[in-house]
Amino acid sequence: MPSNVGYAMARPRYRCDWEPTVRERWKQAGLIVPALLALVLAQIAVMLLFRTSSLPQLALLVGNAIVVIVIYLAAVTWIERRAAAEFSLRRALPELGGGLLGGVALLSGLMAILWLGGVYRPEGWSVSGGIGHAVWKLAVGGVFYLVAAAIPEEILFRGVVFRLCSKIVGTWGGLLVSAMVFGAAHSVAGAPLTAQFSIVLSGGVMLAAAYAVTGRLWLPIGLHWGVDFTESTVFGNPTSGHIGSGLLVGRLSGPDILTGGTWGVDASIVMIIICFAVSAYLLWRVVRLNRTAPPIWSDGNAIPVTTVRN
Repeated sequence: MPSNVGYAMARPRYRCDWEPTVRERWKQAGLIVPALLALVLAQIAVMLLFRTSSLPQLALLVGNAIVVIVIYLAAVTWIERRAAAEFSLRRALPELGGGLLGGVALLSGLMAILWLGGVYRPEGWSVSGGIGHAVWKLAVGGVFYLVAAAIPEEILFRGVVFRLCSKIVGTWGGLLVSAMVFGAAHSVAGAPLTAQFSIVLSGGVMLAAAYAVTGRLWLPIGLHWGVDFTESTVFGNPTSGHIGSGLLVGRLSGPDILTGGTWGVDASIVMIIICFAVSAYLLWRVVRLNRTAPPIWSDGNAIPVTTVRN
């Protein structure tokens, strides 16, 4: 059976001889578990290295991203015994680039709305060393957010957790469960309710939908990368409560529901509305392209739909 086969509800109702049985889907789900365990252990090892190693932080993060990629590809190749279609190079550049530009546009649009509403006031540039220093700051920030969050988190939460959940509870259940897992992994004591909801929506639902609509990891990696990079490296806003240092110096003032408070614009109601709109569009595309899988306990009225490559 082809490994890049998805499932969609169909009319009329019938069962194909080559459709995965419940037993086969449990087997497929079980083969994903070793990758999950290996990636979790790798992240624990990296956390320990951060506490004991004298290597630069960026070097450790680059090494971690490489280890995560190697573990994932090895698990897919030798345990699941299939080609890693989610890392197909054929659409890598347009989807990664499109996701990056989409993330930049999303965060820039948010800041533009806050500026028009008088909530955000730009005050100048933080870089005093000329254009060369500014370019260097952008380059380092770009690499940092690519290897620190976008690559490892998308492989773990979308490539493994969402894919595993989808095999068992279907696409919609997988979206919900993986979003809650992502939110729990990023939860911080004292974070406002809007911040927690935004994390579940933007980092959970939106990015999972970006993976589901393409069947590849390039789009969610680019989208994740673009949002974090623009929020922190360009605008200098806190990212999930962590203080950023950006090219632009600005001030946020107003009610916490708009500014996000000390948590940053991640917790702004405007961010939630934008991410809801983007998520709704991506999920509409998922449905329109028939890229949904039924729960494992369904009555089998699903037929395979080959992953579209356009």
